Amino acid sequence: MLTTHDSATKVGSPGGTRASRAALLTVICLGQFMVLLDSTIVGAALPDMQLRLHTQLTGLQWIVDAYVLLVAMLLLSGGVFADRFGRKQVFLAGVAVFTAASVLCSFAPSIGWLIAGRVVQGIGAAALSPASLALLAAAYPVARERVKAIGLWAGFSGIGLAAGPLAGGIMVDSFGWPAIFLVNVPIGAALLLAGLRILGESRNPAAPAIDVPGTVLSVLGVGALTYGLIEGGAQGWTSPVILGSFIGGAVILAVFVVVERRGSTPMLPLRLFRQRLFTVSNTAMVVVGFALMGSAFFFSQFFVYVQGSSVLRAGLQTLPASLAMVIVSPYAGRLAARYGFRIVVTGGLALAGLGLLALGFVHANTDYGNVWWRLAVVGIGFGLTMSPLTGAAITSVGPQEGGLASGVSSTTRQIGAVLGVAVLGAVVRAQESGGASVETGLTSAFVVAGAVTLASAVFTGLWLRNPAIP
Repeated sequence: MLTTHDSATKVGSPGGTRASRAALLTVICLGQFMVLLDSTIVGAALPDMQLRLHTQLTGLQWIVDAYVLLVAMLLLSGGVFADRFGRKQVFLAGVAVFTAASVLCSFAPSIGWLIAGRVVQGIGAAALSPASLALLAAAYPVARERVKAIGLWAGFSGIGLAAGPLAGGIMVDSFGWPAIFLVNVPIGAALLLAGLRILGESRNPAAPAIDVPGTVLSVLGVGALTYGLIEGGAQGWTSPVILGSFIGGAVILAVFVVVERRGSTPMLPLRLFRQRLFTVSNTAMVVVGFALMGSAFFFSQFFVYVQGSSVLRAGLQTLPASLAMVIVSPYAGRLAARYGFRIVVTGGLALAGLGLLALGFVHANTDYGNVWWRLAVVGIGFGLTMSPLTGAAITSVGPQEGGLASGVSSTTRQIGAVLGVAVLGAVVRAQESGGASVETGLTSAFVVAGAVTLASAVFTGLWLRNPAIP
């Protein structure tokens, strides 16, 4: 976590030379690139997975949500693990687990094995990602240099997001869906070899204890709700299993709140939510994850199933959204510093919501020249929101809790993503169960995502404060 460098003790540091730190930064960025590449490359392969694995929409939802759920619920614990047991050790363990899980995914003989592999991938990513940022913070103790390094780290993340749809389309078109996971193997092997030589160990002796009860309860609670949302359309919303999953999830999360309130070292300090800016920014971040991931889940499927594109062409056609986010995101923080969080975030959410609503009016015979700009508007809108919302969360707490606030912001976005894939999938399934076409189901999902995003824009416009930004 970002603040741990203040009290970190370095062991086996690679030295303070510019060349050694550049090598360390390259390894760290490559690890984050691999994680972000995987988050978008899977979307391009979903139509091929559905065909070759003979699965329905619920199966595709689990392929995505099994991974995102574990990342969301273990992200904060991953940062604590890295601080307590060594950032290099946890980073390399995360790389090894993620790479091994990628091999399992690529050779999965059934949908069940693939989902199991995605769960293990999520565990690896939840260790790798926060450890990479903690390694970076420890290696760059000077604030100005650290900001530049984090900019490069974030830039690599953006490249991974943008490269996913194109790389996925090419690989699936040439070799089938297993190839999208095999691409992680050489990257992971290179990271392990280079990391053992280049990375220096560091840890934070004052890091808090690991909140095992909170971690377990959060996984079980959100997992139960996710199960109900994904399986409700297939098993019936009033079936005992589905009702039990909703009730069980609500009870487990209520117990989680009690445990976190009483615990001495909670993974999620609930006192932070007493700050209005923190609460509003994280609520909006849930909506960002919900609408962005939930709608992106259907982008490739829309082009393949509604407009008849090939998997490769569909990957290319979804690029405007991710490219727009990569281009706009670096400027979002500067705009927020100049005009304030409220204007930039509200404007971004309004743009994204309007873009998603516009996608709801695209049909099978709509020319792509009238589609790409709608995707770009969505990407621009969400690109304007994410870093200012994280900045707002960090600004709302003390300097020593900035890393925790950043981790909570990432976690809430991932929780939103889990819910987005589950809820919008339920919307599509409900439409199809009522006799509607695939086109109607997908466009309905875009409209719902757009409406939720616009409602969030009104919410931030009314409640998001503009404190003095340091």
